[in-house]
Amino acid sequence: MLMKRIRLKNILFLVCLTLAFLFSAFQPAGPKRANYKLRRIVIDAGHGGKDPGTVGAISKEKDIALKVALQVGKYVEELLPGVEVIYTRKTDVFIGLKERSNIANRNRADLFISIHCNASPSRAAYGTETFVMGTKNFESNFDIVKRENAVLLLEEDNQETYEGFDPTSPESYILFNFTQKAYIHNSISLAEKIETDFRTRVNRHSRGVKQAPFWVLWSTSMPSVLIELGFLSNANEERYLNSKDGQVYLASAIYRSIKAYKEEVEAL
Repeated sequence: MLMKRIRLKNILFLVCLTLAFLFSAFQPAGPKRANYKLRRIVIDAGHGGKDPGTVGAISKEKDIALKVALQVGKYVEELLPGVEVIYTRKTDVFIGLKERSNIANRNRADLFISIHCNASPSRAAYGTETFVMGTKNFESNFDIVKRENAVLLLEEDNQETYEGFDPTSPESYILFNFTQKAYIHNSISLAEKIETDFRTRVNRHSRGVKQAPFWVLWSTSMPSVLIELGFLSNANEERYLNSKDGQVYLASAIYRSIKAYKEEVEAL
């Protein structure tokens, strides 16, 4: 039973984390809030190293995610002076799920953006989708949740690190009900901007903004989104995702959404 394996100190930690999130989210506006600036973004290229992610006919998720992530970071660094970009990886290396979120938390990032590619048993499936932390319609998204969270099984000592969490078991996800993300509204705002730009500026089919209990989103203490750029299981979309133009267009859309989000939150 999962609940018996979770130590009391971890439950207390989660409760304290929830209270901290809520306290920071609902403080009355003051001078610091009035002068808020988005200063630091963590860009996470999904998978890497021994973890290829989903594999298409001609490409691997880890490679496309890295190329787009680096391109997004380049745009931010060049066009948004004063905003620091931190990458969870800049090369083909394996980074654990917990370490990805730890990088964002240690650096007190203002945004966390994780970039991925999708797959489906149906080769006809296509389009972009952006996820925020949540459990709404969990059952319908379980295949992708299971696939992305299963990365932790590649980590040494994962049973100890993740307290026996089994990403393939629906019952394990009771863990995610211990905290409610205090940053859900800001995360949704950014996610909606990304999907709107994909649809209206890049002419991609948008599958919309969705909620899912991804570990990497649950354990970050700032607005966070996970972007699925398209389906490597779809031959046409895989060719697009591997093209230089496709990667530039998608990265440009993500950059424009970050810029619009920055302007929005700094104007409040």
